[in-house]
Amino acid sequence: MFVGVVAFTGPGAGATAWAVVAYAIGGLALLLWGLTEAFGERPAGQLPLIQGLFAVAAVVCGYASAFVHTGPLVAISLMIIMDLGTESILPVGWAVAGGTVVAIETGVLVAGASDGLALGYPALVVMVLIASHNRRAYRVRAEQSAALLAQSELLRAEQRRVAVLDERTRIAREIHDVLAHSLGALSIQIQAADALLTDHQDIDRAVTVLAEARRLTADGLTETRRAVHALRADIAPLDEELATAADTHRQRHGGAVRLRVEGEPAPLSPDQALPLFRTAQEALTNAAKHAPAQPVEVTLAYKADHVTLTVDNPLALPDPGRTGDRPEFATVDAGYGLTGMRERLLLLGGTLDAGVRDGRWCVRAEVPR
Repeated sequence: MFVGVVAFTGPGAGATAWAVVAYAIGGLALLLWGLTEAFGERPAGQLPLIQGLFAVAAVVCGYASAFVHTGPLVAISLMIIMDLGTESILPVGWAVAGGTVVAIETGVLVAGASDGLALGYPALVVMVLIASHNRRAYRVRAEQSAALLAQSELLRAEQRRVAVLDERTRIAREIHDVLAHSLGALSIQIQAADALLTDHQDIDRAVTVLAEARRLTADGLTETRRAVHALRADIAPLDEELATAADTHRQRHGGAVRLRVEGEPAPLSPDQALPLFRTAQEALTNAAKHAPAQPVEVTLAYKADHVTLTVDNPLALPDPGRTGDRPEFATVDAGYGLTGMRERLLLLGGTLDAGVRDGRWCVRAEVPR
């Protein structure tokens, strides 16, 4: 730039040369303007200087436009000023951009330029404005896309975390239910063995009962190991699982179990089938514990919008004080067993009631389809 200044202002330099020098000064102002825009935040004391640079750029372009040979330089300056002005983070940028257009048009008219040149600069302004608008819109879309992408990543990370927590909760509930059922059945066998060994009543029968207790312990451990796998795989249809549980109850406890399936069987998700199956297991265990050798009825009913499981059996010692039309929710073993089943069903939007009705203990579970 300094070489250009010396060359154009040497001996014999005319007004056009001084116009080019003025253009060079305006170019320096534009360069400083662009640098201040690129750095973003700046001290408040620099604001008057920046505004002065804006004004210098506008005046220089207006002055240079009065000379015919500076047209290309003025056009380039106009494009830069309009682009920086419309992209400026300072309100004065738009004012300078508009003032530059006015200054250039004034210089053109003073110089008596052709109508084509007078109309060419506004046309150039429109083109620059369109290009600046498109670039600004693209940048805004890019920033929004980046923000949405970051938000999506955060959302996916949160979803993965929630999925892990849900899976851990499901595994904890399933293992709890398996152990509760196995330990409940084991408790029954140990109590029976204790009764048989009292006063040496029937040692051979007690040995058989203890062997059954050992088998229950092994079965419980095996079922616990399989619980996690069962959570991740499809289980057999619920009516088949209930039939297997009924056969196991008959073999272990000797009581009759009648299974009825009402309605058209439909596939259920593991989240629906497992709580119903565990409820049936818990109810059968309670029947063997509190009403041994009594017949048990298990009813699985498929309705239009829900599935109902009912397990009821006669009471060994009827309690007339608790009969009624509507069973009152109750639990066995103070906080375990049916209480855990009820919590699992509530999470599915289902219900569980347990109580005495007409001299029979009735457990009724329901889940929506």
